[in-house]
Amino acid sequence: MTDPVKTIGETLVDGLKARDVSCVFGIPGVHTVELYRGLAASGIRHVTPRHEQGAGFMADGYARVSGKPGVAFVITGPGLTNTLTPMAQARADSVPMLVVSGANAQSSLGKGMGHLHELPDQHALAQTVALTSQHVAKAEELEPALNKAFSPFSSGRPGPTHIQIPLDVAGSAATGLSAPKVTEAPPVEVALVQQAARLLAAAKHPVILAGGGAKRAGEALRALAERLDAPVVQTANARGLMYQHPLGVPASPSLKAVRSLIEGADVVLALGSEFGPTDYDMYATGEWPQMQQLIRVDICDQQLDRHAAALPIRAEAAGFAAELLAALPAECAGSGGEARATETRAAAFEEIGADYRGQVALLGAMREAMPGSLMVGDSTQPIYAGNLFYDHDRPGGWFNAATGYGALGYAIPAAIGAAIAAPNRPVICIVGDGGAQFSLPEVMTAVDENLSITFVIWNNQGYREIATSMEDVGVAVIGCDPTPPSFAATARSFGIPHVSVTTDPADVATAIAKNLGQGPRIVEVTAPGFTPAEE
Repeated sequence: MTDPVKTIGETLVDGLKARDVSCVFGIPGVHTVELYRGLAASGIRHVTPRHEQGAGFMADGYARVSGKPGVAFVITGPGLTNTLTPMAQARADSVPMLVVSGANAQSSLGKGMGHLHELPDQHALAQTVALTSQHVAKAEELEPALNKAFSPFSSGRPGPTHIQIPLDVAGSAATGLSAPKVTEAPPVEVALVQQAARLLAAAKHPVILAGGGAKRAGEALRALAERLDAPVVQTANARGLMYQHPLGVPASPSLKAVRSLIEGADVVLALGSEFGPTDYDMYATGEWPQMQQLIRVDICDQQLDRHAAALPIRAEAAGFAAELLAALPAECAGSGGEARATETRAAAFEEIGADYRGQVALLGAMREAMPGSLMVGDSTQPIYAGNLFYDHDRPGGWFNAATGYGALGYAIPAAIGAAIAAPNRPVICIVGDGGAQFSLPEVMTAVDENLSITFVIWNNQGYREIATSMEDVGVAVIGCDPTPPSFAATARSFGIPHVSVTTDPADVATAIAKNLGQGPRIVEVTAPGFTPAEE
């Protein structure tokens, strides 16, 4: 008896499993039924968000923590357009994500006949955001589409990719798939490693800039910094790499104190940093740290072309750091690194101001109350403060959407993805009352999945940071006071615990550390001058 012929939808699922996909985030629809045919029997976990945007942000959080691509299944038309915002955030932050969508029947595409979920050109729309978007029109196109979608995840700067399968194609007979092709980044030229080693070994005041691309280079980075006696400035996505290390500078290079450190260096080594304005010029002054000699290491050759460097090197940061360490002499010329780092930390902390120093104290209390946690954030005051200055206790454990694309509504679903990727890690989601209202229903996904996430809602009853920005430039404040719900009543409707506390770090730490049982919970932190809504 011969095995039954599989459909393209079933074979797609086989192809995902062969590429080590173990979780899919998605909402089934009539245009993706055939994509789900083989999913239940595959062993791949399916997580159902409340909105396709939630699916994309969950895939993002999952990818950042697991190191594997996050995968989302979405329907034709609105499913895809709802996912474009998470795809844009993933592209800005180099997060590996695959979005698989349906598409209308082939005979209807581009004809404007008013079919359900119809777009003028869905494929072209996805191409504006995705690194690559593949349209599968027949069985033999599925395997090349999978290979092309997964290639950027292992060979270059990752980001979102997309595959669309028309509804009249997904259920048709498929051909078998070959073993997945793994595309590797080209090896680093030995001559470039040696050249970088010579420059750095002779540097008297070197500085290292670590970006998100270096977040898996922790051990090699620390050893490299110690060999060179070089302070390490960590952008927001690199926090945790040098926790409490005397050479660590967990502060934004937008701060004057940090810029002064960088400009005083005779050689700067940048590892996996995009040099994005939201890290290096968040105050939009148009100024840029002036560097005497820059060695820039990045996996993306296009990135290397965007900023002039004395020595641009295309390489993956962790591997390059290890090779560079091996090429350096046992004794290098650098000196005074710890003193420079100490001075910069103190000046940067003073520079952020009293309000933000209070926010940083709050973050530190959360970290101490729940050590080793994943802190996932949205655009809200504690996150802004932390991106300017905060030292987290594990690499990759501090990430948020307040840099890069800056999408509100990110934190709640991204925290869910993070919790699924690391079920034994505590997760703290930090979100403002305004941002929470973008994606509050997604908390029910955490309830469904029984995830131990502490949702910390910073409640100042509106968009306080925006209101302040309007006031600073003499614009009448309007539209910044959306009324929040009663989060206590909301938590009760979700069937989860709720605790209300002041901004006192000790109170917040007590609430975070309190054992409220398995599953999600809400800790509402009420900003000074505001009172939480009654139940």
